[in-house]
Amino acid sequence: MKIGFRAACGIGVSMLVMLTAAGAHPQAQEFVNNFKYNRGQSIQPIFEGWSWAPDRSVNMHFGYLNRNYAEQPEVVVGPSNRIEPGGPDRGQPTFFYARTNRNLFTVNVPATWGPREELVWTVTFNGRTERAVGWRQAEWEIDPVGGASGGGNTSAERVANKAPTITVALPAPAQVSTAVALVGAIIDDGLPEPRPRPKPAVGQETPPTLQGGTTAPVNVPLIASREAAPAPGAAGARPLGMVVTWAVWRGPADVRFEPRYAVPAAGRTETTARFTVPGDYILRATADDGAATGDTRVAIKVAGGAPKAGLR
Repeated sequence: MKIGFRAACGIGVSMLVMLTAAGAHPQAQEFVNNFKYNRGQSIQPIFEGWSWAPDRSVNMHFGYLNRNYAEQPEVVVGPSNRIEPGGPDRGQPTFFYARTNRNLFTVNVPATWGPREELVWTVTFNGRTERAVGWRQAEWEIDPVGGASGGGNTSAERVANKAPTITVALPAPAQVSTAVALVGAIIDDGLPEPRPRPKPAVGQETPPTLQGGTTAPVNVPLIASREAAPAPGAAGARPLGMVVTWAVWRGPADVRFEPRYAVPAAGRTETTARFTVPGDYILRATADDGAATGDTRVAIKVAGGAPKAGLR
């Protein structure tokens, strides 16, 4: 089943269809829902909505669903990863993390862009072609203050808040398995003020356990994919306040960031990156103050590891 990518309401319709189907054929639906694929599935681009830029041009916002639980491929820009018109390269990612990754990037289109003109992101992977089609439908407008990430919060503090900016020093040339220092400088207005993590609601201290069928098959043994973000409130969860998150934007493989979530001190943050596969990478650092984000990207070329002694 395809995820509804033309609007958030499409997702709701799809869920309704699933629930209806589950009620009509409980045994068949239970069997289908038990399948979780580590690899072999497609990547679904997602159109998240649009917003006005300060110059009254239009920002189109995208994310994606990698239907695999472990496979994290590189799909290079070209016939298999393109945005049209104006593409194929409009700054989209070429490395795809597992599962759902929301509101990742923006494509700006001119102020003259008509309400029904379409911007299409197409990704072909594992033999299937999926598309996200975005246009300026009124219901899909995102409020920059209280929109997709703000949950409708338009408090005075959030309205006054300015997105942080981050710059990253050009890293040294890298080799496989050699730690590379990534040093960032952050400028922020201090808003919103950090608040302590709220206590779980009564009765919510223990997450629910979903009970499926008698078996939960996967097509291959489950393997570790990337550092998973712990549940909110858990030990090691994403810190409160300003956080810098590192990710691979383009490149042939994931990178081990230590830490992936870095807390700045005195406007400075440092993370180390270790590569397992040589190649050309673009890494993305995102500074998030809890209400707004700013990001930057840094290119780095990674050579193969140094030859072992005694080998030619």
